Amino acid sequence: MAKLVLYVGNKNYSSWSLRPWLALEACGVPFEDVVIPFDFPAGNPRFSEISPTGRVPVLHHGDVRVWESLAIIEYVAELYLDAGLWPEVLEDRARARSYSMEMLSGFRALRGACPMNIRRPRKAIALPEGVATDVARIEAIWREAIARSGGPFLFGRFTAADAMFAPVVNRFDVYELVTDPGTLAYMEAVKAHPAFRKWEEAAKAEPWIVPEDEA
Repeated sequence: MAKLVLYVGNKNYSSWSLRPWLALEACGVPFEDVVIPFDFPAGNPRFSEISPTGRVPVLHHGDVRVWESLAIIEYVAELYLDAGLWPEVLEDRARARSYSMEMLSGFRALRGACPMNIRRPRKAIALPEGVATDVARIEAIWREAIARSGGPFLFGRFTAADAMFAPVVNRFDVYELVTDPGTLAYMEAVKAHPAFRKWEEAAKAEPWIVPEDEA
């Protein structure tokens, strides 16, 4: 099989890069990651050389190109059926995909006000309208999933659904958005996962600063 190469942006800021990277790493899928930083206000011209959208993440697998975080996860899940990127039970897989799609398409107020920033010191900010609603819905998703599975992750063990919400864990943490004990316990489980800690270590070692993501 041809090698999987995942191109990602700055690990400190790139939430969409974190999602597939974390899913693959946590589930033991072999791949190479290549960081292309956001060197310019509009991104980096190199993105257009490796991605049809001019954005990252993008996965190269031989001649195959797969872009968008959830599409990358789905492609790799089909390649590595035994890796367990999704839950084993059909109903759980449906829920995991529904939660993941909701994350992909929603929560724009939260994402706009609170950019992912692994290095950011914990500090609250003034929040615009809509952020509290987004936070409440995400907490409801986590509470519902963990009540069904028993935790510590959304479906018991770490899956792609947890990877899809991992940037939210960072946002909730560094912007001090939540206080619920159950929410905080789930966040601690994600932050303690070896794959998340590996990404975090690399992010903290990066030299690049993107001013517009320093909320």
